[in-house]
Amino acid sequence: MEARIYQEYVKILEEELVMAMGCTEPIAVAYAAAVAVKALGEQPESMEVNVSANIIKNVKSVVVPCTGGMKGIRAAVCAGVVSGEPEKELEILAGLTEEQKGQVGSLMQQIPIQVNESDSGYIFDIQIKAFAQGHTGFAQIAGYHTNVICIMKDDQILEQKEYVEQQRTFATDRSLLTVENIVEFADCVQVDEVRDILMRQIECNTAIAKEGMTGKWGAGIGRLLINSYGDSVHNRAKAMAAAGSDARMNGCELPVVINSGSGNQGMTASLPVIVYAKELHVSEETMLRALVVSNLVTIHLKTGIGRLSAYCGAISAGCGAGAGISYLYGGKAYEISHVIVNAVAINSGVICDGAKASCAAKIASAVEAGLLGVQMQKNGAQFYDGDGIVCKGVENTIRNIGELASKGMKETDKTIIRMMTR
Repeated sequence: MEARIYQEYVKILEEELVMAMGCTEPIAVAYAAAVAVKALGEQPESMEVNVSANIIKNVKSVVVPCTGGMKGIRAAVCAGVVSGEPEKELEILAGLTEEQKGQVGSLMQQIPIQVNESDSGYIFDIQIKAFAQGHTGFAQIAGYHTNVICIMKDDQILEQKEYVEQQRTFATDRSLLTVENIVEFADCVQVDEVRDILMRQIECNTAIAKEGMTGKWGAGIGRLLINSYGDSVHNRAKAMAAAGSDARMNGCELPVVINSGSGNQGMTASLPVIVYAKELHVSEETMLRALVVSNLVTIHLKTGIGRLSAYCGAISAGCGAGAGISYLYGGKAYEISHVIVNAVAINSGVICDGAKASCAAKIASAVEAGLLGVQMQKNGAQFYDGDGIVCKGVENTIRNIGELASKGMKETDKTIIRMMTR
C-alpha cells in the first residue's frame, strides 16, 4: 500500500476514535461554555447561547450526564460551567464530584441563560458569551465538536482560526478513503499501530452496552430485543449496539469511543463486529482488523454526509458494521463493496430527529440492514445499478448517499427542526 495513504489512514483513526462522555452535541455545548468562562476569568452572572438549528435538535431531548436527568442546552451549559476544565474537551464532565453534580441544578436557577438560534449559516455552530462585572468571555465552536475557532475576552481576541463552511476542517485527507484501499489497509496495517485505540473502543463500548442491557435506561431496547427474539448472534449484535445507546442517550456516565463525532455511530460500528468476532472465535488480531474496516467504512460514508444532517448517522455505521462482519467471514473488497451497497439501499433516508431514547431502536434497524447486506452477499443476492439510488460501483453509490443527505435532505432537516421546536 502507498505509504502516504497508509499513514493517513492511521491518522484518520486516531483523529476520529476518541473518548467522549455523554451525547457529543450537549458535551460540545458544555465544552464551549467552559472555554467562555475561562476566558471571562470569573463566575458568570449571566450567559447568552447562540447555536445552529442542528445543535438545538440534537441537544433538546437527550439527558446530559451528571445533571440528575436534566435535558437541554441550559443544562449542558451549566454542567460545563461547573466543570471548569475545558482542557478535557469531550470528557469535560468526566470526574465531576457528587458535590459538583448537585451544583448544576442550582446554577440553572441562579443565572439567566438566553438561548437563540445562530445566524451564522453554519450547520454546526456553538457561540457562548459569559458575562460578569461588565466583562465578557466568548467562545465559538464550528464545523465539529472540538473545533474552537474563536476565544475572546471583551474585545480582545485570545485565539482565532479561519473556518469556512463545507471546506475540509480535519488535518487528515478524507478524499483518500475508498473501500478498496480500506480493505487493503486492514490487511496490511501493523496492528500495534492501532491496537490501543481499538482496544479502548472495545473496552468502553462493551462496558456501556452491558450497562444498557440491564434495561433500566430509556426504553430498554437492547434488553427487549434479547427477551423478545432470543440469544442468537444475529440478535445479540443488534441488542448490544442498541443497549449502548439506551444507556448513553439517557444519562449514563460511562464513556464511549466515538466515530465521526458520534457515540451512537461509534457503538454501532464496533459492537456488532465485536459480538460476531467472539462468536466466530477469531483471533484478537482478526477482530482488530475487522474493526479497522467497520470504522473506516463508517467514516468514509459520513464524510460526504457531514457531521450533522437530517440523515440518521447510525445508518452509515450499520453499513460499516456489516462491512466489518463480512471481513470476519473472509470478505475482501469485492464482497464488502456488495455488502455496503446492499445495506445502504435498505435503510437510506431514515431521518435524524435529534439525540434521544429512540436512537437505540434506529441503531437496531441499522445493524439489521448491515447484517441483511452480509447475508445477501453470501447468498449471491444483490441490488443493481438503477435500483433506486444504487448505481454502478460502490464509490458512486456512496457519493449518491452523500448528495442525498447533504443536499437532498436540507428541507427535511428544516421541517424536522420546526416540528421539534414549535
